Amino acid sequence: MPVEPTYPGAHIEEIPSGVRTITGVATSVAAFVDRFARGPLGKPVRLVGVADLERELGGLSPTSEASYAIQQFFINGGSECWAVRVADTTSSTAPATAASATLRAQPGAGATVFTVSAGRRVDEASVADPGIWGNDLFLEIDHDTADPTTTFNLTVSEIVTRNGRRVTKRSESHRNLVLKTSGPGNAVETLNAASSMIQLTPAAGFPGHLPAATGTMGVAIAAGARIPATPVALTVDAGSGARIVSVAHSLGATSEDHAAFRPLLEAAIRAAASAATTDDERSLIEGAVVRLIGEGTAASPHRYQILAGRGGSGFSGTEKLTMAGAGAAALGLDAAPNVQQIRLTGGKDGGAPGLAHVVGVEADKSGIYALEDVDLFNVLCLPAAPLLPTSDMQTLYMSASSYCERRRAFLIVDIPPDIDSDTKMRTWMGANDKLRHRNAAVYFPRTRISDPLDDGRARSIGASGTIAGLYARTDANRGVWKAPAGTDTRLRNVLELDYELTDPQNGALNLLGVNCLRSFPVHSNICWGARTLDGADARVSEWKYIPVRRLALFLEESLHRGTKWVVFEPNDEPLWAQIRLAVGAFMHTLFRQGAFQGTTPRDAYLVKCDRETTTQNDIDNGIVNILVGFAPLKPAEFVIIRIQQIAGDITG
Repeated sequence: MPVEPTYPGAHIEEIPSGVRTITGVATSVAAFVDRFARGPLGKPVRLVGVADLERELGGLSPTSEASYAIQQFFINGGSECWAVRVADTTSSTAPATAASATLRAQPGAGATVFTVSAGRRVDEASVADPGIWGNDLFLEIDHDTADPTTTFNLTVSEIVTRNGRRVTKRSESHRNLVLKTSGPGNAVETLNAASSMIQLTPAAGFPGHLPAATGTMGVAIAAGARIPATPVALTVDAGSGARIVSVAHSLGATSEDHAAFRPLLEAAIRAAASAATTDDERSLIEGAVVRLIGEGTAASPHRYQILAGRGGSGFSGTEKLTMAGAGAAALGLDAAPNVQQIRLTGGKDGGAPGLAHVVGVEADKSGIYALEDVDLFNVLCLPAAPLLPTSDMQTLYMSASSYCERRRAFLIVDIPPDIDSDTKMRTWMGANDKLRHRNAAVYFPRTRISDPLDDGRARSIGASGTIAGLYARTDANRGVWKAPAGTDTRLRNVLELDYELTDPQNGALNLLGVNCLRSFPVHSNICWGARTLDGADARVSEWKYIPVRRLALFLEESLHRGTKWVVFEPNDEPLWAQIRLAVGAFMHTLFRQGAFQGTTPRDAYLVKCDRETTTQNDIDNGIVNILVGFAPLKPAEFVIIRIQQIAGDITG
C-alpha cells in the first residue's frame, strides 16, 4: 500500500510487478467408471497406486474389467486416477445389496439397538458399499470401559479364509462409544465418521440399552463379592455337551482377588478340552480366553467375559460357550451366552450394471457424472462399455465424448472381445462411425495380460488402461506434445496381442483413424498409432493427431484456470498488458520446452489482447477477448527415405 511519509528520511514501498504466473495443469489424471468388488457407490475414489486399488476397491475382480485396466494404468506409468463404482441396485432378479447385521440389547431376541451395514462416510453422508465382500465382516462387542453402563467398544474385522485358515485382512477398533443421540463420542456419529467398513443406523427408540457383548459375558459382580470356596465347580459347553471344569485355588474363602482367580479359571477351562469329542470343539475350549473387565468399583464392577478359541479351521464366529453350574452362577457366568462374533450377511454383487447405471443422471451426479465432484481428470476409460449391447455401447460412448468435450478431457474407446481381426475391425469402424470425435481415440487389437486370479493364464482386456498409463509415461518423459507412440512406447505387462497385424493391414486401419498395437522384434509390444477418431484421412480434420488435440486441451484448461484473476478487473489497456504478459510468459515457457514448431517465439505462438480483440461494445458488455495461437508439432507418421544411385565418374 502507498507510504504516507510523516517524518524526514527514506521510505520503502513495494510495488506489485503485475506478473500473474500461470501454472500448467496435470495432463494424465485418468478416470475409470465400472463395477468393482467393493467401494462406495457413485462416489469418485482417488487412487495413487495398485495398493489403493486393493484397499479401496477390493483389488482385481473377475467381473470388473476396470480393475485390470487400473492395474495396467499404474504399471505403464500412471500416477493418479479416479474410480467411480457403479452397480445395479434396482434389479428385480439380481440386485447388488450391502451386507448387514443387527446389534441387540440381549443375546438372542433382545431389542435391536443398531442396524449395521457395509458402507462408509463420504462427504459427510453414509454411502452403501454393496457386495459379497461384506459377508466377511465380523463384529465383536465388549463393555470394558470406564463406564460400562453407557459406553461400549466395537471391533470390526474383515476375515477371509486362505488355505483353510482364517486370515484378518484389516481390522478397526472403536472404543468408548457413548450410547446417546448427540454430543462428543456418540456412537452413531463417531463410528460412522471413522469407519471405512461399516455404518450404524440407530433403531427406533434409540438410545435404549447397550448392545450385548459378544462371547460369554457374566453379570456384574458386586463390590466385595467373594470368590467361591475351592474347588469352584462348573461346566463348559461348546455345542457338543457339557464338559466339567474344576478350579482349585488357595486364595482363601474370604478372598476378593478376582484378578488372581482369572488365570486359574482360564487354565481350568482349557484343560477341559481333553474331554472334547471333535477337533472343532477341542479348539474352541483349549484356546479359550478369560477376561476380567471393569475396575471392581460400584460404578464399574468386575465382570467375567469368556471368548472361545479361534485357531480351529472350523471356527465361524457363530459358536457359543455356555457356562453352567453353581460355580458359574456364583461368578455371574450362567447368563445366556452370545455368539463369539456377529457376522454381517446378505451382501450380493448383483448383475452387471447396464447403460443407465454407467451413464447416470447429471443432476444426480451418478454414473460418469459422478466425476463432477472431481476437480480435474484428463483421460476417461470405460472398460466395460464394449460388453454392453451395441446400441447401448454407442449411446454410452457418445455421452462420454460429449462430457469429455465439456471437461476438456480425452476418451479412450475399447473394442468388444470378438473384434479379433483387421477385417472385423474395419467392419466395426464402419458400423460405429457415429463415435468419431476429436476428443477420442480407439486402439486395435485388445491385449492379453497374465491373470493372477486364474493361475497366471492369459486374459484378454481392452487397451484403455494400458494406453492411459502410456500417455502418463510419455507426458512425464517428453511432454504432452509428444505422440504416445513409437519404438519407445513398450506396453508393459502385456504378454501378447489378440491379433498380429502386417504392415498393409496396419496401413488400411491407419487411414480409418484406428491406432494399431504392434509386436516388433527387439521392441516387443508397442503402440504404433497416434490418431484421434476424427483423424481418418477422409475427414481432413485439423485435430487429426492425439498429441495436437491433447496439447490444445492442456492449454485450454491451464489458461482457463490461470486467468480467473481477470474477472472484475478494470477492462482497459493496463489489464490487457498484464494478460499479454502472463499468458505470453506461460506460452514462452512451453516454447522453450519444445512444445511448438518454429525457431523463434514469433513463429511458435501468439498472444493478442488489445483494442482489436476487445471492442468498445465488448467492454460495455463486460467481455475481454484473449487470442492465443500456437503452431503445434505434428508427429512424423510417414518417414520417406529417398535413395539415388550415382552413375559414377563420367567426366574422365
